[in-house]
Amino acid sequence: MKEKLIVALDVSTRQEALRLAEQLWDSVGAFKIGMQLYNSEGPDIIRDIQALGGKVFVDLKFHDIPNTVCQTSRVITRREAFMFSIHASGGKEMMQKSACAVREVSHELKIAKPLVIAITVLTSINQEVFENEVGIQKPIEEQVVSWAKLAQEAGLDGVVASPKEIKAIRHACGPDFVIVTPGIRPLWATSNDQKRVMTPGEAVKEGATYLVVERPITNHPHPEQAARKIVEEMEEALDA
Repeated sequence: MKEKLIVALDVSTRQEALRLAEQLWDSVGAFKIGMQLYNSEGPDIIRDIQALGGKVFVDLKFHDIPNTVCQTSRVITRREAFMFSIHASGGKEMMQKSACAVREVSHELKIAKPLVIAITVLTSINQEVFENEVGIQKPIEEQVVSWAKLAQEAGLDGVVASPKEIKAIRHACGPDFVIVTPGIRPLWATSNDQKRVMTPGEAVKEGATYLVVERPITNHPHPEQAARKIVEEMEEALDA
């Protein structure tokens, strides 16, 4: 069950990231490197985490014209990321070219193919913001499912979505489609700036493939204990 748990290393220095990775590498499945750490330390931080035995989810949310995202996908694949993210709102052609590039590079280099997943609607956005600020006049769940189906048609492995949409995505896209869920908050943690949240146990029961957790683990005085506690919650939920 620990392979389902991804810890977000949303810190600003290599030292902080490596300290957390050293504490957690045998308690979790992978580490997420987002824009904060990547832009602070550069791409070498991927290798640094991998050298400690950790798999890396490169969460830079690529969103550009199809050719740019295609070429960037080649670069990330060569860095042997476990998974990386692009925006579903970039359209089907952009996603198709990314998926094709990943397959080609993985085959050429004889390396494991990274999972390519599409960002749907950020967990910080609620229905009011979605309609009044983003400007999409439909229920969030409906749009998330639409983007998930488009990502699947484009050849991507899965999506990032709030746990509130897991069941609908699973119904629309089948049992093998990867669903990565941020917005995971144990009962003993606060929700902070995320609006559409769920506990670890609830998320795995709904059908999440991977759970992304940051502050409940990284802000804990004993991060490895917090990670183990979350894994236990997941195991207990599935055994119930």
